[in-house]
Amino acid sequence: MQAKLLMRVYHRNMASFVGYCNEGSNMALIYEYMANSNLEDYLTGEDALSWEKRLRIAVDAAQGLEYLHTGCKPPIVHRDVKTANILLDKKLHGKIADFGLSKVFPNESGTHVSTIVVGTTGYLDPEYYISNKLNEKSDVYSFGIVLLELITGLPAIIKNSAERIHIIQWVSPMLARGEIRNIVDHRLQSDFDINSVWKAIETAMACVPQTSIQRPTMNYVLSELKECLELEMAREKNSKVNIDQEIISIPSYGMASVDQEIEKGPSAR
Repeated sequence: MQAKLLMRVYHRNMASFVGYCNEGSNMALIYEYMANSNLEDYLTGEDALSWEKRLRIAVDAAQGLEYLHTGCKPPIVHRDVKTANILLDKKLHGKIADFGLSKVFPNESGTHVSTIVVGTTGYLDPEYYISNKLNEKSDVYSFGIVLLELITGLPAIIKNSAERIHIIQWVSPMLARGEIRNIVDHRLQSDFDINSVWKAIETAMACVPQTSIQRPTMNYVLSELKECLELEMAREKNSKVNIDQEIISIPSYGMASVDQEIEKGPSAR
């Protein structure tokens, strides 16, 4: 069933389906090779992604999900959106993968599908968990958690010696106090446009209300993330212009005075 589903799904931000294995107890879906593993591994690795790269990956993943929700007829709900299921190629382009739990809507007019609850702890839509009613907003919730991970550099479930806390519970109090720089991954060392980060956090939090009707569509989320990326790119462009201007404005007489001293030679005693 899932193999048939994947054969009709094609988008540049979806991992390409290569084949499958179904021999007795050996069952597997085979995807294209992705040189940089997945987003979860990359976020926990030693090399910190820049804010621009994080936003580009977020836009890539959002485009993939938007395609599933609006580009596929009938629509498809992924049901297991998480950083481990966003693969990265050699250029760090993000692609949605692992459609083992995906669900097709039987018709476009339906508001939900009643189904058993599946997914990953920390990313699971609370409304779906309680009601067994699935719709595309369940993916939106999960993607909101992914955004919070990209922003903070922390996992969906934060573990310490005393307790386990959900990333929403960790972010919410600081957001209420306006402590944006304490929320953002410290490895970025404040190298980002603050308005871009504000907008990204607001977008992430808009995705994670308890009830699905309060969440935006993936089309809206994608539009907001593109604006975040534009803000960050404008900052980087302005920074480069300022550096270039500083180089150009170095006084030319500095070199001339050195040359004159060389030509004069030492003063007579």
